[in-house]
Amino acid sequence: MRVYSKFVPFAVCVALAACSAPPAERAPGPQAAAKDTAGIGPLDVTSPQRLRVMSAAQYTNTLANIFGPDLKFDTRFPPLVRTGGLLGNGGAIAGVSDSQLEQYQRTAALVAAEVTNPTHRTFLIPCKPVDEKAADAACAGKFLPAIGRLLYRHPLAPEQSQALVKEAGEAATRFKDFYAGLGYALEGMLISPEMLLVAETSEPDPKRPDHQRLDAYSLVTRLSLFLWNSGPDSILLDAAANGEIQTAKGRAKIVNMMLASPRLENGVRAFFDDMFGFDDFATLAKDAETYPSFTGATAADAREQTLRTLVDHLITGNGDYRDLFTTRKTFVSTALAPIYGVPAGRGWVPYEFPEGSPRTGILTHISFLAVHSHPGRSSPTLRGKALRELLLCQVVPRPPANVDFSAVENPKSPIKTQRERVNLHLANPVCAGCHKITDPMGLALENFDGSGAFRTTERGAQIDASGNLDGKSFTDVVGLGKALHDHPSLPTCLVERAYSYGSGGSANDQAKPMLAYLNQQFAAAGYRLPVLLRAIAMSNAFSDVKKPETRTASVSTPSQK
Repeated sequence: MRVYSKFVPFAVCVALAACSAPPAERAPGPQAAAKDTAGIGPLDVTSPQRLRVMSAAQYTNTLANIFGPDLKFDTRFPPLVRTGGLLGNGGAIAGVSDSQLEQYQRTAALVAAEVTNPTHRTFLIPCKPVDEKAADAACAGKFLPAIGRLLYRHPLAPEQSQALVKEAGEAATRFKDFYAGLGYALEGMLISPEMLLVAETSEPDPKRPDHQRLDAYSLVTRLSLFLWNSGPDSILLDAAANGEIQTAKGRAKIVNMMLASPRLENGVRAFFDDMFGFDDFATLAKDAETYPSFTGATAADAREQTLRTLVDHLITGNGDYRDLFTTRKTFVSTALAPIYGVPAGRGWVPYEFPEGSPRTGILTHISFLAVHSHPGRSSPTLRGKALRELLLCQVVPRPPANVDFSAVENPKSPIKTQRERVNLHLANPVCAGCHKITDPMGLALENFDGSGAFRTTERGAQIDASGNLDGKSFTDVVGLGKALHDHPSLPTCLVERAYSYGSGGSANDQAKPMLAYLNQQFAAAGYRLPVLLRAIAMSNAFSDVKKPETRTASVSTPSQK
């Protein structure tokens, strides 16, 4: 196993250098003719040139696409920081800690061992060494540069390929094992800054020399991370190498191909998993005595149920995004059936709740109801806050530090329902400002307890599930779904999140013309997600970037044991 010390500044400095390096150092494909430069939408909107770390899912998906899905390894990357409503935005980092590096290295070692073991190497490595106990530069030279192109998302320079082959040969001689040497070199590639960090590079736009655009390899990488949640495959890299991706016709062809690919499901699932804050499932816990039917399998399937519903409605059915909040169609598994009170089938089965059922829209899924509740009870405040922040892109202020919660948390309190507890908050001037934002809509979900099960009473008292959303009153959760469906901020929030997610960082004021354009396109298409994704991917703002500032930094080189 290789050990790097002082890797963090090395990784960051290498990536920062790549951000401002001239395109020639990355050997991009030929520039497109000026008259055929791609891009639509507002011309003067740019997105920042990014330096970000790959997520665990992007890393895993990339390896699965390269080596196949049969490889088994445990990928535990450190969590990203949620920024501007998205974890993906937190990928724009300034460093990697030593403990994080250890996790990356552990994963790299497992992957390298899997690729080179006798079970997999016969079909993953395109040649056999003359002697398995010695170095073989010819065979290593067939494998490492080809794999490096996919891992690093651009072709390797000749000297880079030669260095890798040399490293594999020296390790093979030391270990007296060709495959051990090859695995050693592969492990180094898997933990390289060029693999872990996405460092975008730019070039002058030939149509507008005073503007910068992503170079071809950075553009296909940004597209692939956005639409497929993975590094680019050979088709995308070929489109970068021959300059096709920088032409209007070529970019349209590639984007349409990506939208038609089964891999789009990975990208859509990753985006909504992020937007809906499903990372909270990692710490979700329920009181077993209060909710005995809620198990670990329930939590896992609740997340999967909503993601399946999203993909089926938005991609398979090409449905209106807003209808997600009123549809009764979903999927149910054996683990979810007891809480939903429906017959349990085998595996995942399509299910439509009957007319008149309170289960309408994804807000009535266990995923939303259970995550935004306390371990032993529901919470109109948490649910209302989630609705505001996750779905409407509105900020709910944090509670003051001196708030007294004793009245609502007293276990011997005569208060029976959450509405009565909420009224205490609303009567307190210190609390009322925030709770007026969250609670009137959160109360409409009170017919569902903290596990997501339906109920009509709480502690013997009848539940009043009436509520209000920005002046629109309703009597129950069905009315809430309709009010949310018609709320103008629902689609505009999705547009903002999708654009931020695709460009790798939070949208700023300079992006307002682009967001206005995307909202217009989205509405005109009947709020169909594929149209929005295509508009973002084809836009000038997606590929045009701010000219990077000159940055200098000292480099601490890695040492190896």
